[in-house]
Amino acid sequence: MDAIQQHMIDSYRAAQHGELPPPLPGRHDWAVVRDVRDRRRFDAVTAGLPARRRRRTALRELFTHGHHHSAPPGNSSRSGA
Repeated sequence: MDAIQQHMIDSYRAAQHGELPPPLPGRHDWAVVRDVRDRRRFDAVTAGLPARRRRRTALRELFTHGHHHSAPPGNSSRSGA
């Protein structure tokens, strides 16, 4: 049974009992994603860690550690040449 069929059965049961039908499947998916994100941020703060962009910052530090954003050697402009 897929989500639509389950929704149809739940809607039928709600109508039989005079209750409101349940929300459509997928209606609150983004709200759940936001709630999970907020929970992870809360857990990070209570653990004493930065609450935002921890993965991106860690990846940037991993890939740029020891590398500077300057011109490669041998490509500097030479005066007097």
